[in-house]
Amino acid sequence: MSGMVTQARPPRRGGSSVRIGALVPLTRPGWVEAGQHVLAGLELAVRDVNADGGIAGRPLELVVRDTAADPRKAAAAVDELARLGVAALAGEYHSVVARAAAARADALGLPFLCSSAVLDALTEQPTEWVARLAPAQSHGWRIYADFLLGAGHRRIAVAAEPSVYWASGTRILRDHLAPRGGTVIELDMRALAPAAVCDELVAHRATALLLLVGHPEPAVPIVTSVRRDQRLAEIMVGAPAGQPEFTEWAASLGQDGAAIPFLRYLPQRLGPLGARVEAALRERLAAAPSFVAFEGYDTGVVLAEVLRAQGTDPAAGRAVPSRAGIAASWPRVAVEGTRGRIRFSRTPGISVWQWAWPPVQVVDRDPAEPDRFRILHTG
Repeated sequence: MSGMVTQARPPRRGGSSVRIGALVPLTRPGWVEAGQHVLAGLELAVRDVNADGGIAGRPLELVVRDTAADPRKAAAAVDELARLGVAALAGEYHSVVARAAAARADALGLPFLCSSAVLDALTEQPTEWVARLAPAQSHGWRIYADFLLGAGHRRIAVAAEPSVYWASGTRILRDHLAPRGGTVIELDMRALAPAAVCDELVAHRATALLLLVGHPEPAVPIVTSVRRDQRLAEIMVGAPAGQPEFTEWAASLGQDGAAIPFLRYLPQRLGPLGARVEAALRERLAAAPSFVAFEGYDTGVVLAEVLRAQGTDPAAGRAVPSRAGIAASWPRVAVEGTRGRIRFSRTPGISVWQWAWPPVQVVDRDPAEPDRFRILHTG
């Protein structure tokens, strides 16, 4: 794959395309910047695949649908894309939305390679149809909990909104921290204004506050209130879900958005393929690509490899690869991605085929240079 652009072999003219359905949040209340990064990675991968001959001479094509962080909209999009004849589904950033898409894809027998959603229970029952690139929440958030312990934090408050994803994250943190002397204090953001959060942190003698909330509301006003409260000058603010990764965070908070550790799924150093893709993504996005953009690219790389292995045979009445054949290929995948070699396996407690594991870092924005990230911990 790393030589695609220089060894270009355009797909044959006149061949019908092999289509992949792309699910991404592109409008509010979805996290639009995250959706744009997933899509940029997918689009770049498709461009590279087509420059290298496509799928058995047929061009690879994305059919994009906006999920807008709405599980019902995502499920409807899966139905539509299945009717349109896509070979597989790709993408999605929001875990609760990806769960709805995965359930529908499983019911329809439509392969789905989830790019970025981390919720452990992506489907209620084990399925052969769904695979995932992002690490499961239990894996990444335990690494984050180890970072907290290593930094000396034992009284940890979580400002949480109601959702399956945030509740799961709170449970993972508590289960990992409690046997190691840590305490998790839950602050219900349905009942507390940002200023009241500060009072609760003081009352509970918390040394760390984790933002298990949406961006920009209420994350930005919470951070602003805490940073302005002299009583909390020593408290660490963290965001394990990765909100500070995106430029929108830095634009909203400026200096206040620095020194807030979050999870990022990148290696310490990119290899040749990763470096080439990083440069191309930077040009495409006109900004530094987030780890989410690399997840999008790797999704396209994996699906192209699986589709090529399945092949197409119009003479045999198979103009597109078999959906069942694609799903059966997950355990045989061995693809060099931007962040390491990608293989899928059955992982205890995870209901889908899982890359175990992508690289995991805890990083923050450097207060001296907020556009630069500091690696604080690796897992």
